[in-house]
Amino acid sequence: MAVSGRQTGRPTLEEVAARAGVGRGTVSRVINGSPRVSEQAKAAVERAVAELGYVPNRAARALAGSRTDAVALVIPETEARLFAEPYFLDIIRGVSSELADADKQLLLTLIRSEQERQRFEQYLAAQRVDGVLLVSVHAADPLPDQVRALGLPAVLNGRRTEDEPVAFVDSDNTGAGRTAVAHLAARGRRAVATITGPLDMYVARCRLDGYREGLAEAGLAADEGLVATGDFTEEGGRRAMRRLLDRRPDLDAVFAASDVMAAGARGVLREAGRRVPEDVALVGVDDSAVARHMDPPLTSVRQPIEEMGRTMARLLLQEIAAPSEPDEQPRRMLPTELVVRGSS
Repeated sequence: MAVSGRQTGRPTLEEVAARAGVGRGTVSRVINGSPRVSEQAKAAVERAVAELGYVPNRAARALAGSRTDAVALVIPETEARLFAEPYFLDIIRGVSSELADADKQLLLTLIRSEQERQRFEQYLAAQRVDGVLLVSVHAADPLPDQVRALGLPAVLNGRRTEDEPVAFVDSDNTGAGRTAVAHLAARGRRAVATITGPLDMYVARCRLDGYREGLAEAGLAADEGLVATGDFTEEGGRRAMRRLLDRRPDLDAVFAASDVMAAGARGVLREAGRRVPEDVALVGVDDSAVARHMDPPLTSVRQPIEEMGRTMARLLLQEIAAPSEPDEQPRRMLPTELVVRGSS
């Protein structure tokens, strides 16, 4: 049965937004007491709430005692990769410290298969967390959009594309590649190779773009024979370095898109009798513990990984308290800087 043209049953947030003539995010901000709403919009939402008899989901959950005060951090990787890669550990450290200050529980979730992804989506649908943080997301990964479709706030570490619709925190990855090549060119290197990350990840494409821009700015010719694709693992760095040496034995520098891949490349260069930096200069990205402990210590483009984790958590907490409009999702870009050591 319909009442005043509307189906009976509990009114939705979308119905309130339509009645008030505002966006869903504006309704959420009014309900959560955010000051980021005009008096006119606030009055329209309050009038629509009263007319429809709307009971906010968040309030209903609190009354039912089902507010979780928990946040999921999702990493689509294996345990072996998680604990071998300093990047993930630094992100976790930053996220956990920020959530601890907010008295929120952190749920760390690894997703390694389609079955695990479906199971996690069911877990989210049961409203067991208040928001989701996602790390190491590939271009075709539907999980961020599925999280949003369930009405949960989400923040990504990095982006899937240039036009990422979900809130994210990223670093200047194009600048990282450009800075690395400029440094190598300034040291007199002329055959500068690169080991990329997996090119279905936006971060890897940006670092490759930066590498190419750096070559152009230094007046060096681009040569696809000097580009080898890796996968952000040490073994991937080793495989890519072997391909590069086979193709271009005259190369005199390598920009690896992560410190871990640079470590793999360093091992292959040593096996081939190439000295670092005398014969081949080497630069990585992340400025992780791997860089500091290599022999010689690795020149690396530092990105503030732990701060990225903290910023992700802060943005998510803000979105939980007062969701933004779909076209106003928060975005943060953090700077990078070159740390010069003995490898270059």
